[in-house]
Amino acid sequence: MRAATVPSGATRLAAILLAAGLALGLAHAATPDASRRDGYHYYEIGDIKAAAPGKTQAGLMLGGGGDWPYDAYRWMIERAGHGRIVILRASGATEAQDEFFKDIGGITAAQTLVFDHRRAASDPTVLEIVRKADGIFLAGGDQSNYVRFWKGTPLNQALDEHLRQGKPIGGTSAGLAILGAYAYGAMDGGSLVSADALKDPAGPQLTLVADFLHMPFLSTVITDSHFGKRERLGRLIAMVARLIHETGRDDITGIGIDEYTALCIDGNGIGKVYSGNGGYAWLVRPRRAAEVYAAGKPLEFRGVPVIGIGSGSVLRLQDFRVERPAFSAVYDAAGGELHKRGDAPAAAAAPLH
Repeated sequence: MRAATVPSGATRLAAILLAAGLALGLAHAATPDASRRDGYHYYEIGDIKAAAPGKTQAGLMLGGGGDWPYDAYRWMIERAGHGRIVILRASGATEAQDEFFKDIGGITAAQTLVFDHRRAASDPTVLEIVRKADGIFLAGGDQSNYVRFWKGTPLNQALDEHLRQGKPIGGTSAGLAILGAYAYGAMDGGSLVSADALKDPAGPQLTLVADFLHMPFLSTVITDSHFGKRERLGRLIAMVARLIHETGRDDITGIGIDEYTALCIDGNGIGKVYSGNGGYAWLVRPRRAAEVYAAGKPLEFRGVPVIGIGSGSVLRLQDFRVERPAFSAVYDAAGGELHKRGDAPAAAAAPLH
């Protein structure tokens, strides 16, 4: 009978490591995800039972994506009475709540709900968290998921009710996209660039959504983010042209926000820009229909006024008048391209009525 072969030291070590790795993997697989709920993940930080130290006030914070201009977020926190901020999103995890609570501070707590199914928008626990929020923040991501998961749900109603109760709401990037009465939904899975929007504004790639959120002062507005950096003026003009054509309204208004920039609107409809890099909010309000708007044809829309709202400007959303505009220009869309005609005189800064 042959004696059993004794493994070498290296072989024994490999066997030990393999066994330990398998054990660790099994243990990890058996560990439940504490954040997991039915259709969403939940996270929190701070004292979620603490009452807001101050009084809540109505307000909208429209963020353009990228880095956060902290002065705008402090404005929103003050409007939330320095209480509890609820972050709604469909991707990511605790990034925004950590930035609110740890980096900016001045709030009692933050809670995050990360949706991955529409049923979560009817969950009683979710609705109770949103109902009790002092401020609500819609994070960046993919706005098509927000449309699919939230539109027409009890959560949709709860967000509208939050504003009616005189409490603030903010959003950045995809979160900004759904704050207007109209939204670019990106429902085809892509992100439309200005050149394609100008070449065929009536095409299926420009997916617009209406009757979602109902924010005060934004009943005629469509928003866009990452504005200057991604050269989105052309697509915003195309969106405005399409909405004017489809709704028959001449008061459709586009508001684009640069990165690292936010437009904050108080309960009286007075808007002020905060920016960490000298960015702007861009106002597009032509007050008339395009000369040529038809399926498969480039947009022809001449003499479109564009007004820049900077940190020294004031936007009055009751009539969209701009005091002390940062710039004022006129653009022509033709042949699938957008051209700046030239600077308009300062007197033309206020849109015509």
